[in-house]
Amino acid sequence: MSDTYLGASPSAIRHHYDVGNDFWRIWLDPTMAYSCAMWEGPDDDLERAQRRKLDYHVQQAGAAGAARVLDIGCGWGAQIMHMVGSHGVQHAVGLTLSDAQAQYLRGIAPANVEIHERGWSGYEPAEPFDAIISVGAFEHFARFGLSGEEQVEAYRQFFSACRGWLKPGGRLSLQTIAYGDIPRDRPLRDRFIVDEIFPESELPRLADIARAAEMELEIERVRNDRDDYVKTLRAWFDRLRARRDEAVAVSSEELVARYERYLRMFAYSMELGAFTLLRVTMRRIDMPGRW
Repeated sequence: MSDTYLGASPSAIRHHYDVGNDFWRIWLDPTMAYSCAMWEGPDDDLERAQRRKLDYHVQQAGAAGAARVLDIGCGWGAQIMHMVGSHGVQHAVGLTLSDAQAQYLRGIAPANVEIHERGWSGYEPAEPFDAIISVGAFEHFARFGLSGEEQVEAYRQFFSACRGWLKPGGRLSLQTIAYGDIPRDRPLRDRFIVDEIFPESELPRLADIARAAEMELEIERVRNDRDDYVKTLRAWFDRLRARRDEAVAVSSEELVARYERYLRMFAYSMELGAFTLLRVTMRRIDMPGRW
């Protein structure tokens, strides 16, 4: 197996996330969760839906009350703060390539939260983890332009690393945007999304995840929640439009217009089924006689 990192570069990640914490604070909910929420019923709201999503990943990973939990792509800390504040996690480690996210999280995190400004590749924890959660980061773990086999190899390296970091029987709860009902040889790629929103990044397909996880992590559960992402994207768009003047004041007209276009396009593509939202629960494989 190759040990060459095949994901997006740190500069590509920062292009998207390091546009000013004040900008994000205006239109994300109070948890600062920038990933698909989990909705219930017509009277639900964004913050409740986001906290329900955070609870879901804790439950799926078996992280409640755990001694050590790793959050890969921890963002502004929604999942970590929820784990240590509401689920009794004793020590949480977060990885992020975003300087702005790390700075924000260090300003609010308690002493039992450890933040590293780095990606997953080459990370070596001091001790194994009881559980791993990764929400909204997997989209960046393969670069745009890789062959299908290279893309699967990129994911295989990640899953192999996760297996090595987990205690026997430990679980990974993964959430990612993925390609939906479009042929692999005709991917729906708008150059606006590739160049201006998520440079260097490529989306997986469910089959890619399944192939890459073989012999490393057993897939226990898969949810397709693209309807949840349609609702989340529309909620973000409405919040951004409602406070548009404030958003422009802390950023620029060009940035706000870029994100309005992105949120509209992604919601429409999700509604069509071109993209989907996967929530995947995996468990470390420990087979007798494994070599």
